Amino acid sequence: MRKIGVMGAGSWGTTLADLLARKGHDVTLWVHTADRVEDMKRNRIDRSYLPDLAISPSLEITASMEEAVYRKDIVLFVVPSQVVRGVMLAAIPHMAADACIVNAAKGIEIDSLLTMSGVCKKILPSWLAENYCVLSGPSFALEVARQMPTAIVAAATDPLVAKRVQEAFSTPCFRVYTNSDVIGVELGGALKNVISIAAGICDGLGMGHNTRAALITRGLAEMARLGKALGGNPATFSGLAGMGDLVLTCTGDLSRNRTVGKKLGEGMKLKDILADMRMVAEGVKTTEAAWQLATALCVDMPITEKVHEILYKDKDPHQSIVELMTRVLRAEEDE
Repeated sequence: MRKIGVMGAGSWGTTLADLLARKGHDVTLWVHTADRVEDMKRNRIDRSYLPDLAISPSLEITASMEEAVYRKDIVLFVVPSQVVRGVMLAAIPHMAADACIVNAAKGIEIDSLLTMSGVCKKILPSWLAENYCVLSGPSFALEVARQMPTAIVAAATDPLVAKRVQEAFSTPCFRVYTNSDVIGVELGGALKNVISIAAGICDGLGMGHNTRAALITRGLAEMARLGKALGGNPATFSGLAGMGDLVLTCTGDLSRNRTVGKKLGEGMKLKDILADMRMVAEGVKTTEAAWQLATALCVDMPITEKVHEILYKDKDPHQSIVELMTRVLRAEEDE
């Protein structure tokens, strides 16, 4: 069994910490605020995100970052992608030199346009960066917490690191596959949130199943195009971290990003939608980063472009659909 520190107590962080603790690992969950720590310790539930599910009695909960990561074999970061850099920088001085760094954030840092592995290469000592692994795939936290069968991917350049994470996280209800395509897995997890917003917009406008099927398929095509341009393996986007996660977030009612899109399609303004949300919808900021990357690399991403215009230029969603449907005709195999 492993000593594991989990950084971040949103719904996914708490769920993974609980899963690992129930498997028998020695797990410490870092919670940002002291009052939440005391409430979770006293009541053994997470009132904020998982109020109906009990937390494992063996799970340690702390507001001390040092306590959470000190001498841990694995340190799992489950914070929003835009704060990964800051949290990781604060944790580095307390981490063991041979710790395995696992990231579960799904996004692209706006200021640098880097995926989380790129951020890690910039800030981690080389010996820690070599132990980096990304955890991604179709996985709503609530369903994992309820022990519904789920399959995800652990991707690392070092196969031994990926295997280490696979063995630590796998349970009879949580199956972990390994992959060597770190950038592809990261981009699949990030970009699917952009397409999910588009799917929600279509749902909010009252579009049908035909529309959703076309959106998912063409969305996957542009995800793979950007992935290939950044060095990822196009085949990765046909797997769990690509197609699997894309289908989930474009169709599931638990998807935060689809919810944002649906409300946009129904006529709400973005600032009002975000003000009402407790959890972070990563796709909003990822859309900006993805659009900048696509523009810089001359990668054709028409759906991402329209989502960006709707989010940041207040473009009419109906007009966006018309423009997508009346683009220059082309052959599908031109990919």
